[in-house]
Amino acid sequence: MENIVPIRESGIHGFLHRPDSASGDALALTHGAGANCHAPLLVALAREFCQSGMTVLRFNLPFRQLRPHGPPLRGSDKRDREGIAEVIEFMRKQTSGRVFAGGHSYGGRQTSMLLAERPELADGLLLLSYPLHPPMKPAQLRTAHFPDLQTPSLFVHGARDGFGSQEEMVAALNLIPARTHLMEVEGAGHELLTKKNQEELPKRIFATFQAMFRKGS
Repeated sequence: MENIVPIRESGIHGFLHRPDSASGDALALTHGAGANCHAPLLVALAREFCQSGMTVLRFNLPFRQLRPHGPPLRGSDKRDREGIAEVIEFMRKQTSGRVFAGGHSYGGRQTSMLLAERPELADGLLLLSYPLHPPMKPAQLRTAHFPDLQTPSLFVHGARDGFGSQEEMVAALNLIPARTHLMEVEGAGHELLTKKNQEELPKRIFATFQAMFRKGS
């Protein structure tokens, strides 16, 4: 069971999923450039992780709080990272255990950039459909911060994702000095969740996450 509580405080907008029996760990999860915290993938993962005992906050980035539709405006990325930091600090107050962070596409990228700058903020990253490069532009890699990323990171990537092939992702993850794992989702594109995998995928992601971040590992 879970209790879902709307959060509207200090610029933090989202929904906090509290389990009946908490494990002590928490996860802050955000959306991509064209979505919000109601994205089906975020909702499904929040419920799956919460059912397994984790406290989860799915939240809107600052740019989405300012405009309900459309992509981030140019120059909003710095404020979005500041917002992610505020959320992680908020989650530290919600639990006595570890705090993980991440998100889908743009949200995951901004979270990883923040952790490359401030590795003390979170204990691990869950990066869903990391946008390695713009579609059809493989030379424009978004990996400048990877050599500075010291946080263990689980990457979940669709086999048909136009933002980066599996081979490109493997090469990019070699730039990260921290422990990483790449989970491939067969038949999925950038959105990851499909009608065929909507029941199985959240469970598989949690199982892979649990294995990677097992306490003491």
